[in-house]
Amino acid sequence: MRIRPIARDDLDGLQALAQQAGVGFTSLPDNREFLAGKIEAAARAFEERTPADDRLYFFVLEDEQNGELAGCCAIEGQVGREVPFYNYRLGTLAHSSVQLDLHRTIDTLFLSSDHTGDAEVCSLFLRPEYRGEANKHLRNGALLSKARWLFIAQFRDRFPQKVLAEMRGVFDEHNTSPFWESLGKHFFPMDFNEADRLTGLGQKSFIGELMPKFPIYTTFMSEEARACIGQVHRHTRPALEMLKKEGLRWEGYVDIFDGGPTVEAYIDDVRAIRNSRLCQVEVSQSAPDESVSRWLAATTEMLNFTASWIGRAPTQENTIVLNQQEADRLGVTTGDHVRLLET
Repeated sequence: MRIRPIARDDLDGLQALAQQAGVGFTSLPDNREFLAGKIEAAARAFEERTPADDRLYFFVLEDEQNGELAGCCAIEGQVGREVPFYNYRLGTLAHSSVQLDLHRTIDTLFLSSDHTGDAEVCSLFLRPEYRGEANKHLRNGALLSKARWLFIAQFRDRFPQKVLAEMRGVFDEHNTSPFWESLGKHFFPMDFNEADRLTGLGQKSFIGELMPKFPIYTTFMSEEARACIGQVHRHTRPALEMLKKEGLRWEGYVDIFDGGPTVEAYIDDVRAIRNSRLCQVEVSQSAPDESVSRWLAATTEMLNFTASWIGRAPTQENTIVLNQQEADRLGVTTGDHVRLLET
């Protein structure tokens, strides 16, 4: 399994991923024309033909055995520059009556675009057949999540100070969002799927036009909806745990449609970025097959960026010995450099 930039001939594979992603996965709508545009935008970003603050770096997880796309992930260079980036900020209002000696604090939601200009790690999706116990040894989810940090570390000057990730919120057994049912549907003359589809297609202006500009008192929402604030979809929990281990934290921002949390960090504080390092490659047929630790290796060229697991640690001389199969997978030869991360 390896991570690589999406290519212009990956449209069929990407649409197959979008069809499996399901409702609530805003950044991967099942719209062929839109997905083709996303691929072209990503290709131009890797070719560095667009401004750094307007780049979408989109990656796919490729199964080398059959050539299929097993998953995807992406990095937005900066959010909110062209299209507003909205979320709710969870706050508190205090009310008191001196005469009656009463005091009350109430949670509120306030429409915000505070994250304008931050980078975003997004669009992480892994096909069901590549998850679970049968594939646990492949660590596909970790490969998708961590490869993005090595890319940011290698090209740090292309990114701003902070990074965020939006997590999919809670849906019930009927695939309905309690948060949306209690709040969003009262302001948008459409169902969740349509609002989600429009957002995924980049048509977000209606959010600022239709949502109230004043704080929303959560006490008017249903108990079930309030319980969803800052909580994640059951399938999103592993992804959230990986991000938390890297140092991303919830600071009180949630998605405006499903109430899922937005986690964030300063890029230079992210564990994988801080701990990664460059090593020189030595290709050898005598490279040992086993190791006590697992290492992730990524190449250092943007256009041909590739990442995969390797079977051993670097030497004390800061050299990483690869067998021919690993070298071919990464597209490197003796004397090249790769960025390594111990996981």
